[in-house]
Amino acid sequence: MYIGLISDTHGVFSDGFRKFLEPVDVIWHAGDFGGGLSFADSIAAFKPLVGVCGNCDGQDIRREYPLHQYLEVQGMKVLMTHIGGSPGHYDLRAAALIDRYKPDVFICGHSHILKVMQDHQYNMLYINPGAAGLQGWHVVRTALRFRIEAGEVKDMEVFELPRN
Repeated sequence: MYIGLISDTHGVFSDGFRKFLEPVDVIWHAGDFGGGLSFADSIAAFKPLVGVCGNCDGQDIRREYPLHQYLEVQGMKVLMTHIGGSPGHYDLRAAALIDRYKPDVFICGHSHILKVMQDHQYNMLYINPGAAGLQGWHVVRTALRFRIEAGEVKDMEVFELPRN
């Protein structure tokens, strides 16, 4: 499966991101869609969409997208939530989910900081795609795409656009 991963769009899904994500099979969104359900629907019309709601999302998004998603993809257990923290500094709710699901891959957003690293304590890959939108303090807007095949994450690529 070829996956595009974005977060913190805050109502903005620019043409550069569409072009980068054109070849993927599915887009995963790690919360803070912004722009309401019609905005999320516009992404879903572009590519199949799996997402979680974020702290800035309204009730319309929260009714359609849960606080967390647990997926089994090509032999990998994937857990996604918006507010996750980072290795060694997980949010308490995220840590409880990690303990419950024991994922191979943990995905979160919220920080607007792109970070991909192995968490040796939990024996999982930690992924935060950063922020694809304009709202926030980040200087560079980011997204990821990668493949999950036969229980492995492969061919991860980063896309960057300046914020201005």
